[in-house]
Amino acid sequence: MPATPGTHATAPAPGRAGATSVGGITPGAVWRRSRGVLVCLGILLAGAVVLAALGSGSRHGRLDPRSADPDGSRAVAELLQARGVTTRVVTSAREAAAAAGPGTTLLVTDPDRLGATQRRAIRSAIDLSGGRTVLLAPGSTSLPDLAPAARAKGDAFDEDLDPGCALPAAVTAGRATTGGGLRYTAPAAAAACYPSGGHPTLLVLPSGTTGGDTVLLGSETLLLNKELASEGNASLALQLLGSRPDLVWYLPSLSEVQDEDPGQEKGFLELIPRGWGWALLQLFVAAALAALWRARRLGPLVTEKLPVAIRASETTEGRARLYRKAGARDRAATVLRAAARERLAALVGVPPTRAHEPAALLPAVSARLTDGRTADGHTDGRQDPTALLFGTTPADDAALVALADHLDALEREVRTS
Repeated sequence: MPATPGTHATAPAPGRAGATSVGGITPGAVWRRSRGVLVCLGILLAGAVVLAALGSGSRHGRLDPRSADPDGSRAVAELLQARGVTTRVVTSAREAAAAAGPGTTLLVTDPDRLGATQRRAIRSAIDLSGGRTVLLAPGSTSLPDLAPAARAKGDAFDEDLDPGCALPAAVTAGRATTGGGLRYTAPAAAAACYPSGGHPTLLVLPSGTTGGDTVLLGSETLLLNKELASEGNASLALQLLGSRPDLVWYLPSLSEVQDEDPGQEKGFLELIPRGWGWALLQLFVAAALAALWRARRLGPLVTEKLPVAIRASETTEGRARLYRKAGARDRAATVLRAAARERLAALVGVPPTRAHEPAALLPAVSARLTDGRTADGHTDGRQDPTALLFGTTPADDAALVALADHLDALEREVRTS
C-alpha cells in the first residue's frame, strides 16, 4: 500500500495515531486498564460487607450461650433451660456481682482478662453471695484474687480424663473433656477431680459463706457446642452449672479487659479484632496479585527521548509501509477520513465534537462546494462528499490512493471557496 506524502489528508493522521499509542495515556485508557482491578476490589469489599451484615445478628462469640457456632455454648444453655434453669448474660463485673446470690451460679468465662477492679467485685460476690461461682481456666493472674488457696500447675496435655474422685457430679458424669487446659494444686479442703499427671483439672473449693463454693475448671472445652456430646461432658456441665435455679453467665466486655500497662494507650492496629486482621491480609494479597496480573499484561507505555530527531514525513512513510505490509486498508481509510473530517469541520465552522457526525458536517461542506465544478475547473471528477467522508473501505490499493486524492481535492475546494 503506497504512502501518500505531500497531501494534507495523510500527514496528520499517522501523527495522531502515534500520539495515541506513544504519548500520554488518556483517562479512557487508564479506566480500561484498571477496571478489572477495581471490579475485583469492589466484589471483595461487597462480599466482606455482606458477610459482616449476615453474621452480625447471629454470631456472638466463643462461650456465648446465645451462639450456635461450634465454639458457642447455646446447647448447654438450652439443656439448662429444659431443666428449669434460667440463664442471664451480663458483660460487666458490677452486674455479675449484683446478680449473685444464694440461688445463683455465677460463671466467669475468662477470669485472667479481668482488671483488678473487676476481680475485686467478683471476689466480693464469692465471699458474700452464698451461691456457686464457676471460674473457667483461671491462671496465675486471677487465682491470687479469686481463689488464693489454689495455684496453677502447668498444662494438662491429656484432654479426656477419668474422675479420680468421689465428687457426685464427677462420678455421675464419668470420663469428661476437662484436660487440654490448666492443672491446679489441691488444698486439703477441696474436692480434686480429673487428675492429669497427679494434679487435678477440676477443683471445688468451699467459700466463706455457708452453702457457697467455688469451682475451678481448667478447660472450657466441655461447654462448647462441638464438644458437649462427647464423653460425659453434658452431664458434668449440667451438674456444675445447674445446681441453682439461676445462672449468671459473665462474658467480660472490652472495657472490662485488663491492659498490660494501664498508663499506655493501645495503638490503632491493637484495637482491630483478630478476625479483621486476617481479612485485611487476604484483601491485601488479592489486590497485590491482581496488580501483578494487570501490570504484566497491560503495562503503561514508556516515552523515551530519541537519540535523533525524526522528520514527520519519515514517520508518515513508515506508518504507510506498515499499513501496506499488513494490508490494513480499512485502518488507513479510517485514519484518512477522520483527519479530513476534523480539518473540514474547522474550515466550515462545525464544532470539533460534532466533526464525525454526518448530519452536522455534510450540510456545511456541501454549502461550500461550487455548482458541479471542482477546484481545478473540471465538471466530471467530483465525488459525493458522503461517500468520501463516510463511505466504505476501498477494495484495493488503487482505490485507497484515489480516496486520498479525492479527499485532498475536496479539502482544497472547501478551503478556496
